[in-house]
Amino acid sequence: MRLVRASFLRSEGRMFTKQMRRLLNEPVLLAMIVLVWVLLALFVVYPLLMVGLKSFEPKPGTFGLAVYKTIFSKRYFLVPIFNTLKLGVTVACFGVLIGYVFAYSVAKANVPAKNFFRTIATFPIVSPPFVVALAAILLFGRNGLFTRKLFGGTPPFEIYGFWGLVIVETLAYFPTAFLTLEGTLLSIGSDLEEASQSLGCSKWRTFWRVTFPLSLPGVLSAWLLVFSQSMADFGNPLVLGGRFHVLSVSAYLEITGSYRIPHGSALAIILLIPTLIAFFVQRYWLSRKSFVTVTGKSFLSRAMELPKWAKGILTVVCLILTASIWLFYGTVLFGSFTKLWGVNHSLTLDNYKYVFNFSWEYMKDTLFLASIATPICGVLGIMIAYLVSRKDFFGRRIMEALSLLPFAVPGTVVGIGYLLAFNQEPLILTGTALIIILVFVFRELPVGVQNGVAALYQIDKSIEEASMDLGSNSYQTFWKVTLPLLMPAFFTALFNAFVRSMTAISAVIFVVSAKWNLITVRILGAVSNGDLAQAAALSCTLIGIIVVAMFLMRFATINLSYQMKLRRVER
Repeated sequence: MRLVRASFLRSEGRMFTKQMRRLLNEPVLLAMIVLVWVLLALFVVYPLLMVGLKSFEPKPGTFGLAVYKTIFSKRYFLVPIFNTLKLGVTVACFGVLIGYVFAYSVAKANVPAKNFFRTIATFPIVSPPFVVALAAILLFGRNGLFTRKLFGGTPPFEIYGFWGLVIVETLAYFPTAFLTLEGTLLSIGSDLEEASQSLGCSKWRTFWRVTFPLSLPGVLSAWLLVFSQSMADFGNPLVLGGRFHVLSVSAYLEITGSYRIPHGSALAIILLIPTLIAFFVQRYWLSRKSFVTVTGKSFLSRAMELPKWAKGILTVVCLILTASIWLFYGTVLFGSFTKLWGVNHSLTLDNYKYVFNFSWEYMKDTLFLASIATPICGVLGIMIAYLVSRKDFFGRRIMEALSLLPFAVPGTVVGIGYLLAFNQEPLILTGTALIIILVFVFRELPVGVQNGVAALYQIDKSIEEASMDLGSNSYQTFWKVTLPLLMPAFFTALFNAFVRSMTAISAVIFVVSAKWNLITVRILGAVSNGDLAQAAALSCTLIGIIVVAMFLMRFATINLSYQMKLRRVER
């Protein structure tokens, strides 16, 4: 056994020495690796470490478990923990159920207008999640449109609390489940379903015996994603929570309200644990799933010919869900033109005048900071994807895990971490624009890394090897060969980083200042003050800017792809 261990250590040592020699021969590559390690250590690991350490510091200069003993012994702290888990599980179940029906209708049942349904389902993705909460207040609040017109001033149900949050978060996060499950269902070849039916199984039996079991990995993945989003949600519970307290808001209030930083940090750590578990379980499940359908035929997923009554039911479900999305977003649009919501619904442009006269500074700050963070996030994401996918060096898998870690960390935890880490020596960034930019960059970094890794797996390594054989080093090969092929993934990462930066709230609310503020914080302030019409106008303006940016980036991507194809033809 000792001989085997010694042989293994010698082998590892020789491999490490060989890798170091190769890196020393390519100083640019070595500099990239060192830079990435420093950035990840400083802006991913260090803030999380500060949150953890602060939670074990009941008083300055002391260390112990007193804070956690207090939290787990008092009902005041236990209630938000159970509420958060209850809300996360409920929203995940409803979100996956609705997302599965919607995805099956679009991917397998071939319902009419499926492209229209698919487009509408993405609306909540490109808007701040708390816009749905604002619409719920406009419709079902105490001065809501439905409350006054249909129910005589008495709300049909209490929108502030658990069920209000379930409705709002389900509507806001079911698109995540839909997109995940649509891809899963499209990957299931129709040949298996047709074979099942040819053997005498009904379409209903085929669904339960073939289609649904093969889609289980996607179901679990979607469930974990929606669960994590609900657990990490901050804006909706802050707006609609009422007496239903959750961890993200409780941690925020402990720090900003009671100024009990150790207690807020401990609540953030407790919030972090289930989201990390969900993240790693999802990755582990997907990495080892054996639900693979391999045939020698063309891989096409054709729509099943369902009975008219079944297709009719699915179409009605899609129409109801689409109508709900239109109702919520249409209410926000209508509310943005009213004088005083709940009192005077006459139309006016005063709210938009208010946006451009008194709140435009918030919009300009948001645009400015997001525009700086977006290219940095895109470039850094592609760089890390290239390193972990194409280069062999010590700690490569750890680098990939750390770059994806912010995806699993709730924004509240990130915000508290940055507040604690960069509010003291040696690096004081609190109150500056840089700290907001850094939050934007490293919160959205995982999407850029994942997109880059997925794109690199589709590029044959022999292309890069040919470039190296012709005398180019890694740096030249990356810029002249690999990066042009990664442009579609790069622009996807840019778009995601821009949208998420423009709509961010949970992390940045801890680091904004009087000099640098954001439009999302302004919207939440307007809702808290009861200025619902102004909040609706601010939300619509923000969504409009995001939609314009989306079309511009899409146009740039198509144009770039065309130019690249043209150059290949010319060569």
